[in-house]
Amino acid sequence: MSTLAHPAATQRPIDRWFASYSGDHRNATNQRIHVFAVPAILWSVIALLWCIPSPDAMFRPGVWAALPMFAAMLFYYRASRPLGLGMLVQFVALSALTYWIAQRFGIRTLLWTAIGVFVAAWIAQFIGHKIEGKKPSFLTDLTYLLIGPAWVLAKLYRKLGWAY
Repeated sequence: MSTLAHPAATQRPIDRWFASYSGDHRNATNQRIHVFAVPAILWSVIALLWCIPSPDAMFRPGVWAALPMFAAMLFYYRASRPLGLGMLVQFVALSALTYWIAQRFGIRTLLWTAIGVFVAAWIAQFIGHKIEGKKPSFLTDLTYLLIGPAWVLAKLYRKLGWAY
């Protein structure tokens, strides 16, 4: 029996997720759409969760967004520390944007803006997949809803020459 490990056995789980996700996103137009639509969907989900009323004065606006962001950040950090930290930076920035919109324009405007962005970004995603000729990855495994934002961030890391 050989002591050499099979290359796939030594590959990190995040690399396997990205390889599978990339297989459904080979078309350049679909990739460009994803680079814009995935972060838009991420923000819209944060904003929609932000709009859920808090049951007690002890909870601040945004608590319902903070809890899933924290859980997602742990998922990303466990998969890759650099990606986990990058996603944390994104979550903080998107939360700051959400807070600003809610304070400046009100929660009702935030809600309707988030709904509009969510719908428009998903339409763009499905157009991209129509161009690609493949169904979205999350239709086979819901974990891909978490992989998409990290995949987009990993593309940025590669462009900047950063390891993830």
